[in-house]
Amino acid sequence: MHAQITLEERYAINVMRKHHYSIRAIARELGRAPSTISRELRRNLRPTGRYVPNKPHSYAVARRRRSRRNARITAETWEIVDRYLRMDWSPEQVSGFLRAEGTLRISHEAIYIHVWADKRAGGELWQHLRQSGKRCRKRYRSRDWRGRLAGKRHISERPPEVEERSEIGHWEIDTVMGNEHGRNSVVTLVERATGYLVMGKLARHCAADTVARCIELIGRHSGKVVTITSDNGTEFHSYKQIEEATGVEFYFATPHHAWERGTNENTNGLVRQYLPKRTSMAQVTQEDCDAVAAKLNSRPRKRLGYKTPEECYARS
Repeated sequence: MHAQITLEERYAINVMRKHHYSIRAIARELGRAPSTISRELRRNLRPTGRYVPNKPHSYAVARRRRSRRNARITAETWEIVDRYLRMDWSPEQVSGFLRAEGTLRISHEAIYIHVWADKRAGGELWQHLRQSGKRCRKRYRSRDWRGRLAGKRHISERPPEVEERSEIGHWEIDTVMGNEHGRNSVVTLVERATGYLVMGKLARHCAADTVARCIELIGRHSGKVVTITSDNGTEFHSYKQIEEATGVEFYFATPHHAWERGTNENTNGLVRQYLPKRTSMAQVTQEDCDAVAAKLNSRPRKRLGYKTPEECYARS
């Protein structure tokens, strides 16, 4: 591979152009390919047609410096990054956490490049990334087939502090289903201000099992559950039993407006990394649910300034 054009060669190009040398003649004098000289002039000629050698040289040096930026990342640095990736942190979480800790400044783009290079080399770091490919379908104007329930509090009736996330104690609830209709699912409760997650195994995807598990989960966090916002699934139709047993107030989102419970929807996407769609949850235990929740609660979050949900929830 030919070396980069030197500053001396650039001065020679400038002199020969003033003496009306052709590109081929300049290339012959410098021992370069005509295409190299042509590319140099095309890239660095000023709009007036002048060629000033010191400017192109400074630009070339800067380009080389930028191209070698990631090469300055040491093997020890990648060991630190890899350790967090293997904890199932995203590249953005790793980058933000290390920067916030003052340990290291590295972009998440550089980490992604590292992960895919590792995959091409036969590595397994990519397996710790969240998998996308989620298929969405529009449901506007479709009928709600899950049943209707009178007397529900609409999400618009919630106190202002719920929407503002100004205090801890307001949760969103949903279920994550496996491939067995009516059986073996998981209920997820997420605290809106901190993203703190609790999960419960449901042997049957029904209102009775949901009530029992929710009362048990809320009991673990006595005094820290004030309101819960739900979707309109039939598994939540016995919500009044939960209210009577725990003192929380239930609110219901508008049908098919998943964005009204964005915290829970996003968290369920994280849960799916461990409980994939179209797989059985028959072997999933409550201990497994607690382990998944603990893992997600210990991941730093961008919206929390790269603190963890666990840290923020514990301070309340």
